[in-house]
Amino acid sequence: MFDKLKQLKQLKDMQNALGKERLDVEKDGVKVTINGKMEIESISLNGELETGRQEKLVKDCLNDAMHKMQMRVAQKMAGMPALKGLGL
Repeated sequence: MFDKLKQLKQLKDMQNALGKERLDVEKDGVKVTINGKMEIESISLNGELETGRQEKLVKDCLNDAMHKMQMRVAQKMAGMPALKGLGL
């Protein structure tokens, strides 16, 4: 039972650490920052671009950032022994 509690604490610690992770993706002056909880931290636009171009770049930056963060999270979790003990 104590092993399970220890593993749950490790998972909580991992979740907290992931929340502190930051990832920036920038394309043509449009920049998106997300955290490890997949929350958008900030979006910066390039006022020199047309609205339609900015919208496309925001979408592309968000998609790239989400994909990269998912990969980063998966790599960290793959090496976490607590997940194996919980059968995940």
